[in-house]
Amino acid sequence: RREFGGCAGNISYGLKLLGGNPIPMATVGQDFGPYREHFRQCGIDLSRVKEIPDLFTAQAFITTDLDDNQITAFHPGAMMRSFENHVRDVPDIGFGIVGPDGYEAMLQNCVEFAELGIPFIFDPGQAMPLYNGHELTTMIEQATYVTVNDYESNLLQDKTGLGERQIAERVRAYIVTRGSAGSDILTPDGKTTRVPAANPIRVVDPTGCGDAYRAGLIFGLMRGMDLATAGRIASLMGAIKIEHLGPQNQRFDYAEFSEQFRQQFGYALD
Repeated sequence: RREFGGCAGNISYGLKLLGGNPIPMATVGQDFGPYREHFRQCGIDLSRVKEIPDLFTAQAFITTDLDDNQITAFHPGAMMRSFENHVRDVPDIGFGIVGPDGYEAMLQNCVEFAELGIPFIFDPGQAMPLYNGHELTTMIEQATYVTVNDYESNLLQDKTGLGERQIAERVRAYIVTRGSAGSDILTPDGKTTRVPAANPIRVVDPTGCGDAYRAGLIFGLMRGMDLATAGRIASLMGAIKIEHLGPQNQRFDYAEFSEQFRQQFGYALD
């Protein structure tokens, strides 16, 4: 089965469903046509997606077993030219996320977000092995928030020599997702907010759940919601995603989402 995906694409798709106005920034290849049309129909701004004619768009080949364990083979393709895009060239940015990308691009994007004073999430994800401890520590300190899953949190601590609490002291919040156990939001004041997992109707496919979570988190933070509520929006986004095959096949409007939120967590979104 072939699906539209990629971190920037999945996060943008989720944000658009919630009513946001995402601007994915990426380099793609000569085969991007169907994806471009898909996002055009979704109403997503592709002005910062640069096509490299002699390369192919990045592709991930993911094998998932019945216990949701995954093995991924990845071809970066045009992603290796993503450093040609610059955050500083995009006007009117209110919030950003630096997710898995080419080596130079992630370093560059963190620097430019920090220099411009734009709040952003550092989400190293699958790209973490590319960086040494000093580089990761620098990107953490440039960021406003850091998000990882529990496995990535252990790896980040090993590579930087920083504990979870030490990472949290360097940002506004350190968010660690823990699958069906929910997520933890650690803040510099020494507190940990436990966010419960939302309950999916059925478990179909975990691919893209982390990106859906991040879309919800960004939406909540941009709306000025408290961390506990932003985390619950993120949790529900992940639960809705896992009910569908592929990263971008879930559909809802904000009214439907708000009602699901009330049913899951017992209070209404503003």
